[in-house]
Amino acid sequence: MESIRIWVENSPYTRTLGARLDAVETDSDQTTARILLPFRDENSNPGGALHGGCAASLAAVGGQCVARAAMGEETGPWHTASVQVNYLAAAIGEDVTANARLLRRGKDMCFVEIEVSTLTGKAIAHATAMVRARHGAEPSDRYPVAGDDGGTDPGPMGPHVSKTPYMSEREMLIEHMTESHSRIVLPFVDANADLDEGIHEGAILALLDTTGAMASWAETGPGAFKASTPSLQAQILCPSPKQDLIAYGKVIQRDGAIFWADAVVAGANDGFAVARGTVIYRIVT
Repeated sequence: MESIRIWVENSPYTRTLGARLDAVETDSDQTTARILLPFRDENSNPGGALHGGCAASLAAVGGQCVARAAMGEETGPWHTASVQVNYLAAAIGEDVTANARLLRRGKDMCFVEIEVSTLTGKAIAHATAMVRARHGAEPSDRYPVAGDDGGTDPGPMGPHVSKTPYMSEREMLIEHMTESHSRIVLPFVDANADLDEGIHEGAILALLDTTGAMASWAETGPGAFKASTPSLQAQILCPSPKQDLIAYGKVIQRDGAIFWADAVVAGANDGFAVARGTVIYRIVT
């Protein structure tokens, strides 16, 4: 299991977060993993609340740890083909843990449940993931992403949101944020990188989450409103290529305070899809 520990603790992205692998165990009946994430200001939103991207990152890391342990090193590379993250409560200035357990193993995939909680047991997020093992196979051709009209208006919020602790640490840049649309660039820098591939899955999930949230804010405009992400559904189509990523978001439906925003992530150099998803965002105006 040393290779799993090395991946968790030496991948530049998770190392920057401060994540540690506390345990990974496998036997004939069960495979489990436990990841610790101490509180750091750099992982937070204003007010000291853990950024939702960190909770989603723990879901991806926990899922992969279990899949790697259950299926063996020779089955890689791996990617989180599908994940559903439900955000249950905020962790404010608190250390958190992710406990992952295998639900079912197939020939080339594992289904994993991940629970993120504080050390006192408060539930922060619940996730289920399907992790795919590629058994050395090269990724299939990725589909081209149409992008947007190329506007460069970050709106009144974009420049300020980009400076919040977690996003600033990632060097995320909100390029466009108007009329229910958003576009955000995530650079391929050390703070976002995976040990084995390009940009880490956790950073990609955070990018999807943020892109959907910003598209929602682009519809309401700024205000002293309460807002949060109740749920994220995402699919990572392949191990990330070694290039900057760009995400496009748009609100497709609104029902009062609830927004459904679709987001797609593409390689900034080649324009082909890497991940996609839907963010359910809530803004109480």
